[in-house]
Amino acid sequence: MTVQLSNETIGRRGLMLVLSSPSGAGKTTLTRLLREQEPSLTLSVSVTTRPRRHSEVEGVHYRFIDVETFTLMRDRGDLLEWAEVHGNFYGSPRREIDKALASGQDILFDIDYQGAQQIRANAASDVVSIFILPPSIPEMRRRLERRAEDPPEMIARRLRTAIGELERWREYDYVLVNDDLERCFERLQAILVAERLRRERQPGLVAFTEGLMDDLRRSTS
Repeated sequence: MTVQLSNETIGRRGLMLVLSSPSGAGKTTLTRLLREQEPSLTLSVSVTTRPRRHSEVEGVHYRFIDVETFTLMRDRGDLLEWAEVHGNFYGSPRREIDKALASGQDILFDIDYQGAQQIRANAASDVVSIFILPPSIPEMRRRLERRAEDPPEMIARRLRTAIGELERWREYDYVLVNDDLERCFERLQAILVAERLRRERQPGLVAFTEGLMDDLRRSTS
């Protein structure tokens, strides 16, 4: 029987697409666009001890928990990664992620460099990491101010923190400058397409190519 090429025939292990950036680089907007255009891409919903913003929905943007619950999850090993950012804790629950990857589901992570480091350490072969840079510091400040979700003292704190975050760009597989949102998003999509097609992410290729060779041998014998 002739082997037909398809994603269902070959099969594919899911990947973890990690996006990081300093505040104001546009990562959240890119994440939203990616989810709209790539409905098969699931956003990893982190747990956090940070207070919920008025624009955020429980279970959609984050799962909001107290410090005691977070500490318990961390100490039990229930988090794939965790970090303290601006005095609050964030983490990614492990069990749901492992199950999704095994079934071929791609997971999107909107996390800082501390979380990205831990994910690479725990599951390097499954990770594709992308760092988003702002076009300039004045534009980054304007974006934070336009967001109108943080008081001035928090914006100042985010800008100070950005110094250490910007130093981490070399640790990522890809780096994009978000000077034009449409162009940056197109490049982000291109990276996702290419990484989904990597040979090592398609374990069924071995059986598929062997089937092709068997068909060829039969047809030429």
